[in-house]
Amino acid sequence: MARIIPLSEGSFTVDATKRFIPFDETKDTMQQRNHGSLLVEIQPFLVITDRDYILLDTGLGFRNADGVLQLHQHLIDNGINPMEVTKVLMSHLHKDHAGGVSTVDPVSGQRSLTFPHATYYVNAQEMAYAIEQDGKSYLAEDVALLQQRDNVIFTEGNGTIDGYIHYELTGGHCPYHQVFLVDDGEDKVFFGGDVAPQISQMRSRFIAKYDYDGKRSMELRQEYLERGKQEGWTFLYYHDTKLPFGQF
Repeated sequence: MARIIPLSEGSFTVDATKRFIPFDETKDTMQQRNHGSLLVEIQPFLVITDRDYILLDTGLGFRNADGVLQLHQHLIDNGINPMEVTKVLMSHLHKDHAGGVSTVDPVSGQRSLTFPHATYYVNAQEMAYAIEQDGKSYLAEDVALLQQRDNVIFTEGNGTIDGYIHYELTGGHCPYHQVFLVDDGEDKVFFGGDVAPQISQMRSRFIAKYDYDGKRSMELRQEYLERGKQEGWTFLYYHDTKLPFGQF
């Protein structure tokens, strides 16, 4: 039986500048934010199976008031040593998903992978694209270390990891976006990254203007919704402020 732990870094608004500004619903309102701002959760997930501690995307990489990475603190709060994470599966390398790929030690100033004992899985073309497109959506400094470490596997197209984690190259949100289905024989847990980021988008025929190919993303959501209904998938929603995960 797979255990799912949402690891939310909080709610944020993001506008055309691609800056993520924390949003506290007890004191902030959308009217105060720039026109066209979107309200999103930033929510990586840990999925625990009999074989692995699987982290799905890595958030913004923010630290809490004590200087501890939020991602590490959430894991510790759930009784998990961050060094126990065995796999880090990256849907894509936009900064709100990949900011926690690596971290700079506040004392030494040295950059290291945030989960040094895990194997990272990253699409090879997405890796090259992230470096090439360094700027608003991608921050090359956060992810460049992936090219220099042995514990990184660069995926191509569709495939399977260890016989039970399936990945598909989807495009849509960005050219080399990929999704994952963890099927441990009991549960099927689907992580659609930014192709399936919120339940509201799953339920409507919605074309997002911020997607590289909005029509492709919309078609993929419909396809995954149908497959998920038939096969009993649990969907993980990275950007949903209300529902972290659920089934149809």
